[in-house]
Amino acid sequence: MPGRESTDRGLKSGSATLPTDASLKIEAITLREIQMPLVHFFETSFGRTYSRRILLVTVHCEGQDGWAECVAGEDPFYSSEWIESAWAVTREYLAPMLLGRSITQGRQAPALMAKVRGHRMAKAALENALWEVEARAKQVPLWKLLGGSRREIACGVSIGIQDSLEQLLEKIQTELDAGYRRIKLKVKPGWDINILEKVRSRWPDILLSVDANSAYTLDQVEHLRNFDQFNLLMIEQPLWNDDLYYHARLQKELRTSICLDESIESGRDAACAIESGACRIINIKVGRVGGFTEAKKVHDICAANQAPVWCGGMLESGIGRAQNIALSTLDNFKLPGDVSASRRYWKEDIIEPAVEVSSQGFIAVNEQPGTGYGLREDLIEKLMVRKETFRPS
Repeated sequence: MPGRESTDRGLKSGSATLPTDASLKIEAITLREIQMPLVHFFETSFGRTYSRRILLVTVHCEGQDGWAECVAGEDPFYSSEWIESAWAVTREYLAPMLLGRSITQGRQAPALMAKVRGHRMAKAALENALWEVEARAKQVPLWKLLGGSRREIACGVSIGIQDSLEQLLEKIQTELDAGYRRIKLKVKPGWDINILEKVRSRWPDILLSVDANSAYTLDQVEHLRNFDQFNLLMIEQPLWNDDLYYHARLQKELRTSICLDESIESGRDAACAIESGACRIINIKVGRVGGFTEAKKVHDICAANQAPVWCGGMLESGIGRAQNIALSTLDNFKLPGDVSASRRYWKEDIIEPAVEVSSQGFIAVNEQPGTGYGLREDLIEKLMVRKETFRPS
């Protein structure tokens, strides 16, 4: 059990530069919960969200701090993980496994936490913070450390279920005017075919996809065939969150490509999904698969099998958003992802500068060390509702 403090006084973001082969001793780990209201509610088949409880992780290593975001939600709906489980497992198990250890690379973190089963989102935050420490220590951009090559990433948007068709059409027009290169609509029974008919009637040629978040079952295959008429890029996660087998059966019945999200938690899952024909496209969410190391494995497996990937979003603050940008520079991120501008979600983001998307629908990648974005620590303190710092016992 690590020693705990209510504050991390004296552990400010460092700027020390370490030799590229130097070990990084993990001296302390800080958890913070902040609460950020969304600019507009976001609704999926799970329900409607107006505000986010966000868990931030800081790993302190010999004058160098790495920040990351745990994407576990307010409730165990998208995943069995939620913010309280992530906080508890970090305090009781994951932090003690890391504190006092010295590593040379962020990719070494998963092996140190492997004894704990699951809890991928909690593990991802710790691992990704260590990748950030490594990048800053070596004075290289995080995207280059990950092996990326893209100097800009193509951006799409995810639009939740709205109160009315008119409201939905207005939001789609706003995002198209902003330059976004792909529109993704959340769907569920009762908000699907009739909505898509109206959207396609108005915009017959836009790149369009849908995300069901497991809202359907295989006995609705006749209904799901109706999606084929809309020339969709993909239908994301139509069936059960933990399923590959029935998605493979469904893909045989549809012309529309299935994309898997919740079902893919590892490189092994990705390999099985592609080999079985359960999908043609995979959404990589770095928190869902357990961190950058496993995300790179999923990416590489998909690339070897000519299956394109894209980066999904989890209503992240700028800290998580910046790390998604870095991941999206890898070669096989061939489709526009959900990494959009800060202002779509937040009146004020906790990074500076805020993430911006060009009028052509791209985010430029910079050459600064780490993520390339600074922290608004004053705003983080203002939004913070609790904090714990752990040190070696």
